[in-house]
Amino acid sequence: MKQPFIYKVASTEEEYEQIHQLNYATFVEEIPQHNQNESRRLTDKFHNENTYIIAKKEKEVIGMIAVRGERPFSLDHKLPNIDDYLEEESTPCEIRLLSVKKEYRKRTTFFGMIDQLASYCLKQKFDVALISGTEREHVLYRKLGFEPFAHTVGTKEAAFQPMKLTKENFVKATQAYQRILARYEPISFLSGPVPMDEDVAQSLSRATQSHRSHEFLELMASVQSLLTEKANARHASILVGTGTLANDVVAQQIKQLEGDGLILSNGEFGERLIDHAKRAGLPFHTIQKEWNTAIAMEEVRSMLDEHPTIRWIWTVHCETSTGYLYDLGTLKEVAADYDVHLCIDACSSLGVDEVDLGSVYLSSSVSGKGLGSYPGLAIVFHHHKPFPNSTIPRYLDLGLYASNKSTPFTHSSNSLFALKKALELDGPAKAEWMGLLRSELENQGWTVLGDKTYSNGIITIALPSTQSSVTYGDRLKKQGILVNYESSYLREQNWMQIALMGTVSHVNITRLLDAMKRLKETEQKRISS
Repeated sequence: MKQPFIYKVASTEEEYEQIHQLNYATFVEEIPQHNQNESRRLTDKFHNENTYIIAKKEKEVIGMIAVRGERPFSLDHKLPNIDDYLEEESTPCEIRLLSVKKEYRKRTTFFGMIDQLASYCLKQKFDVALISGTEREHVLYRKLGFEPFAHTVGTKEAAFQPMKLTKENFVKATQAYQRILARYEPISFLSGPVPMDEDVAQSLSRATQSHRSHEFLELMASVQSLLTEKANARHASILVGTGTLANDVVAQQIKQLEGDGLILSNGEFGERLIDHAKRAGLPFHTIQKEWNTAIAMEEVRSMLDEHPTIRWIWTVHCETSTGYLYDLGTLKEVAADYDVHLCIDACSSLGVDEVDLGSVYLSSSVSGKGLGSYPGLAIVFHHHKPFPNSTIPRYLDLGLYASNKSTPFTHSSNSLFALKKALELDGPAKAEWMGLLRSELENQGWTVLGDKTYSNGIITIALPSTQSSVTYGDRLKKQGILVNYESSYLREQNWMQIALMGTVSHVNITRLLDAMKRLKETEQKRISS
C-alpha cells in the first residue's frame, strides 16, 4: 500500500540533519547562493530561530520550508524599507528556504507543506507573510495569493522577487488550489473517526507494552488522572471498546439502583439510551420529544414530582444527531434537589464542550470524537468505587475494572499512548471555530439547526426535500472534504453534519466554506435555469 507523505514541524536531530543536507543541495549546488564545502551541509544563519515545515516520505525529508517571525528578516538586509509596504501594526513573518527534492517536485508536495505552514502561521497570529520568490516559483505563489512588491533583490545569478501574502488573500485561494488540495489529502469533518494531531498518530506506533507490566499500569494511571482532571470526575475506568460498550456498562450499574428511572430523548442517541435501558431490563419513564425539540428543566421537575419512585436520570449531554446540548449544570441542580442519581452520556461532548462531572453518578465517553484520538477505548466515569458483581456479565462489570486498575482483561497500550498524547495537547478553542462556521453557513443561506447554545463539536444542516444530503455529501467527498451524511438517521432526515471533534485548522475550515458556497451557488443556478 502506498504510504502518504507526512507534513509536520521538524522536531528531531535526524530531521534537522536532513534539512541541512537539503539546504546545501538546493542553495549551493542548484541555486548558487553559497560556496561549496566538503561536508555538503549548509546550516542557515537563522537556523536557531527558524521553524521548519517539512514533508517526509517515511523517514526521508523530501521537502522543507522555513518560517521566522524575528526581525530583522533576511529580506530586511536586501530591502531596508519593508515596513513601507506593510499595514500599520501588522504582525509579519518571513518564509524562506523552500526546497523539494527533484523527484518529488509535484504540486501536491508543495501545497501539502503550504497547508501545514498556513496552520502554523495562523496559530502564531501572523497576519502577513513575506517571501523572496524565484522566477520559477511565481505561478505557484500567485495561486496562493502572494503579490509582488518592491523591486527584485539578490544577484543576477540568483534574483528574487519580494512578495507578500495577507491572511485575507490566502483564504480567497483559487479553485485550482482547492482541487490540488483535494487530490493530495482529503480533510475530515467526521464525528468519528476524527482527524488527529500528527503526534497522536505517531504515539500509536510506539512499542507495545504488556498489559500486566509495571510500565503499562503506570501508563494507565497517568491516562486516568488526565481524564479525571479534564472532566472533574473522581474516577475513570478505561475499557477496550466503543461508546456503546460504555453505555452498556452504565446500564448494568444503574440496574443495581433501587427505584425507577427517567430517560430524556430528543434525537437518535437519546433513543439509543432507551434501547440500552430496555435491553438491560431497567424500569423507567421517558420524556421523548421530536428531534431537535428542547426539553425544559421544568418538564423534568414536573416528571419527578409526579413520579417520586424515580431515583435516577439518564441522558446524553450532546445529542449528536442534531448538536443539541443539554444544560449539564441545571441537570445537576435538579438531580441534587430531588436526590436522584444523574447519569450522562458525554461521548460527543467531552473535549469540545464544557464538561464538569462533579456530582455526576456515572458518565460514558470514548477515546475518539472530542478527545481527538483513535477509536477503540470506552471510558466510564464514576463518583464511587463499585465492587465486582457476579450477576453482571464479566465484560460489563464496572467493579471488575475498578478493582483491577482498569485491566482485568487484555488491554491496548498503543491506544493508551495515543489517548495520553491527545489529552496532553492544547487544541484550539472549538467555540471560536464553531462560531465562525455557524455564522458563515447561515450567511451563505444554509438552514442550520440550533444556535450558539448548541455543541461546539457538531453542526447540522437541514436540507429541503428538493435537495439531497447524499448528493451534496458525495460532491463534497469528490472535492476531498468528508462530512457526515451516510448514517441511516441522517439520510432519513435529509441532514448533513460537520463535526469539529478532532484536529481543526483555519485553512481546512476555509476550504470547507468555499466548497459549501460553491454547492449553494450551483444549486441556485440550477433553480434559476
